[in-house]
Amino acid sequence: MLSSLAKVAALALMVDATSAAAITVSASRIAGSAVSDVYPPSSTSANPSLFPSEPVVGFPGPTPTGLEAAAAQTAPAYPYNNGPAKSFPLVAPQPHGVSTFGDNFDITRYWGNLSPWYSVSSADYGLPNASPLIPSGCTITQLLLLYRHGARYPTSGAAPSTFATKVANAARVGFNVTGELSFLANWTYKLGAELLTPFGRAQNFNLGVEYRQLYGELLNNFTTQGAIPVFRTQSQDRMVKTAENFAAGFFGVPEYLSQVNIEILVETPGVNNSGAPYEVCNNSNVASRGSIGSTVAALFANNAFNATLARLNSEVTGNLTFTPTDAIAMLQLCSYETDALGYSAFCPLFTVDDFLNYEYYFDLSFYYNNGPGSPVSAAQGKGFLEEWLARFNHTIPPANSALNETFDNSTTYFPLNQSIYADATHEVVVLDALTAFNFTALFNGPPLNYTVGNEGTNTFVASKLVPFATHFTTQVLSCPARNQTKQIRFIVNDAVIPVSDSHPGCPVDPDGLCPFNTMISALTNRANQINFNYDCFANYTAAPGHDYNGRAPTS
Repeated sequence: MLSSLAKVAALALMVDATSAAAITVSASRIAGSAVSDVYPPSSTSANPSLFPSEPVVGFPGPTPTGLEAAAAQTAPAYPYNNGPAKSFPLVAPQPHGVSTFGDNFDITRYWGNLSPWYSVSSADYGLPNASPLIPSGCTITQLLLLYRHGARYPTSGAAPSTFATKVANAARVGFNVTGELSFLANWTYKLGAELLTPFGRAQNFNLGVEYRQLYGELLNNFTTQGAIPVFRTQSQDRMVKTAENFAAGFFGVPEYLSQVNIEILVETPGVNNSGAPYEVCNNSNVASRGSIGSTVAALFANNAFNATLARLNSEVTGNLTFTPTDAIAMLQLCSYETDALGYSAFCPLFTVDDFLNYEYYFDLSFYYNNGPGSPVSAAQGKGFLEEWLARFNHTIPPANSALNETFDNSTTYFPLNQSIYADATHEVVVLDALTAFNFTALFNGPPLNYTVGNEGTNTFVASKLVPFATHFTTQVLSCPARNQTKQIRFIVNDAVIPVSDSHPGCPVDPDGLCPFNTMISALTNRANQINFNYDCFANYTAAPGHDYNGRAPTS
């Protein structure tokens, strides 16, 4: 729980989209509509004294910048906007060798959490006829969005920078490269750390545009109330920029500066935060508990790239030999350089099988670190689940998980009557939340096998659930033709999620709908079953090969 000192510090760190003076915005009349239908409501504005800006809040995390992209100079082809969905202006070349997929193998869909988000089919989870559009006979009344930041540089000290150091050290002694590795003789590491890339900024801006296009009518409720919404994010620089870019896409520039309050929750070790629960869940980084996935993914990688490593090592002589760890690093350089610089020469080094194994490496990592194979994932997702319940129950949430009592104890900072909620977070927290919500359709099948590779028997795929700019949407609907008018359903990256098998009382429904009160009851029970203190602090041992449903074993 939050210490008294942290509470005092956090109280001074409530935050907003701009440090500029409050701007008063008057609603204008639009022909054919009433004033009450025009957003923003008159005489309202963002409040920087209650919601201070990023420089006031602090705790931005590492912020080293990389070199500027030069894709017009370095890319082998121009990134015309008719390629893989959502990836323009990135250049994603075909893999090494002949592909049975033809020329349409989109390597960006096999990068796990480093993939740009793409639309997932509802059929993948058992609802072949469901659409993210509002079902016939229903109207939307409320929306709750949990979304991830867009593409970023690697985290500090990650595999790409370690590989770059290895190459630089080898160069001091000397090595020679030939063939497809010739570029490595002049390659330098150009990536920064932690911050959003230009493409990442565009992803969140475009997500804001998309959600304004899809759900903008819900702003009319704010006009009726004479209020503006509070959106939330974390204090890391990329998270603040994520919320600002989303808001800029949703409200426009410079309108977002006055039409939304952005609350920045401090993200730092020891401070409670539902958007960064791993900072206060001690078992999160324990190898035999919250980090099982990191271990098994590394074991899988030890033999997954042998053929390619043999080929690449045959093209280098001198003081440089590539290992399985280097294979993952180079594949990550393919992803990160493409996302940051527009093109990477590392991508064509790897075959289709390599990219399939690369995805499975991430599948293992996330399934066992933050999915049902983790004993702490539900506990880490409990904070958002309880906030979700509180917003629909119109109550302040209880402080029995990673929730921050300072942020969540007032309707000023935790409003309970918004028609639109938008919370920015990290991919691990999105997956923690999906596990806490008990969406078993997303993980349907036996636990992932880390000894023989991907058997294709589980629906879990990391690039579908935790890519850059992933988003988890709750739609609350009014459906007068149904016996219980108020309905609810869930959507992840455009895929509607079935809930009838995992949430007691929810009927089988082709549109994924469940009566609102039924779902609230089911998720209240789920939240009550999750023991945050035990799962995050108890001394127990968990192991791969199990579906713990995100909960710690009790024996």
